[in-house]
Amino acid sequence: MASRLALFFWSSIPDDVLLDLAAEGKLSDPKVLSSQIDRMLNDHKSSRFCDNFPAQWLQLDRLITSVPDPKKFPYFYLVDGYRSSMHMMPEPLLLFETIFIEDRSIIELLDPKYTWENAMLKANYEGHAKAGHDVVTQLFKRVPLSDPRRGGVISNAAVMTMTATPTRTQPITRGAWINAVIFNDPPEPPPADIPPLPEDDTEELAKLTIRERLAAHRERKDCAGCHNKIDPMGFAMENYGPTGVWRDKYENGRDVDVSGVLFNQHEFKTFLEFKEIIVKEKERFVRGFISHLLSYALSRELGPTDSPALDEMTNRAMSGEDSMRAVLKSIAMSDPFLQMDNFNRNEKIEDSKSKVPQSP
Repeated sequence: MASRLALFFWSSIPDDVLLDLAAEGKLSDPKVLSSQIDRMLNDHKSSRFCDNFPAQWLQLDRLITSVPDPKKFPYFYLVDGYRSSMHMMPEPLLLFETIFIEDRSIIELLDPKYTWENAMLKANYEGHAKAGHDVVTQLFKRVPLSDPRRGGVISNAAVMTMTATPTRTQPITRGAWINAVIFNDPPEPPPADIPPLPEDDTEELAKLTIRERLAAHRERKDCAGCHNKIDPMGFAMENYGPTGVWRDKYENGRDVDVSGVLFNQHEFKTFLEFKEIIVKEKERFVRGFISHLLSYALSRELGPTDSPALDEMTNRAMSGEDSMRAVLKSIAMSDPFLQMDNFNRNEKIEDSKSKVPQSP
């Protein structure tokens, strides 16, 4: 039990306090266990959890390999070999750490009223380079948000960039990312015979919007089910270009259409309406987020036998116990975590992130 707690919260081995309590059999006492969880969450070693879990959960490793076309997005490259993605990744990580340290509601992950940025990240959102600044000493500052289009783990430049190709957005990839990451409900992999989406290298294709070019995939019977699930979420983010810069029109002058129907019941016409629906349907997010945390804590995929505990933790969070530390404590005191047969001490901790199918 001491090892499980240390790996979950500290990504490390247990300290002497945990080992002594375990040797005395006191960690089986709920009061002692609760007290130790509080102590561990207040320890500086918990910063490792704030580094490791959100990066894995949000799949931020994908940002490392993102290379927007330098001809289309010259502002993304400050100097040769130095990309703006270096300034994108801290934004969602610092948001997560803020909610953890200040013990805020996990719902703030979706729609906070603040964010973290430095001059270069701010310049990226504005679509221009910020030359003449020391790229090493650029400090991030917490700033209030006056623009509701920004903020949260969904609408940030890191996610928008890593779910795009070098030249265009990928609504299917973005929609699949939201389903897998935000709701932990990833779609099935696409059929193997799906042709790639052709580039707009002809006059006829250049006149089409991305929605029109993807219409053929939605018309296939073996694709329609997944597209009905993915497309509304992916197209909802089309106002964000391949590097997270807001746009109202495509390069061909056509208006960006983000309208859709979410969860087969909520119509929306703008990104802000889409975001409001996501927050309104917060139970879907709460359950998905807790299931990601539980999978991380157990170092395995969840199964049907975990559903009762997941239901209980979700209901508890929805009844008001939705602060980050309350959720973490509920996981560490849940039956799946407490039962020894759910944890293999000799098993290497694996990345449990869902694989998101790429846009054709």
